[in-house]
Amino acid sequence: MSDPSIDRVTYWRTQIRRTAILLGVWFIVGFVMSIFLAEPLNSFSFGGVPFGFWMAQQGSIFVFISLILIYTLASNQLDREAGVEETDDTTSAAGTGH
Repeated sequence: MSDPSIDRVTYWRTQIRRTAILLGVWFIVGFVMSIFLAEPLNSFSFGGVPFGFWMAQQGSIFVFISLILIYTLASNQLDREAGVEETDDTTSAAGTGH
């Protein structure tokens, strides 16, 4: 483990803030755009398909996968800054140390 450059309170405050922001994006895309605003968004077209329908069927999935990627990359960066990142030696050969 490396020397942590941030303390535990800062680490968790950052993680909770990030999680809240990403959940907000998830709510806007998954519920607001894909359900509540589907009809108004259908007045636009995306690749020949009404945009509201596309968001409900494909676009929200792309956003969800992007949110997972963003969360993973940002959490790994924060873990490195806090000195709690996982290393390859934590997955040593089976049976060693047991």
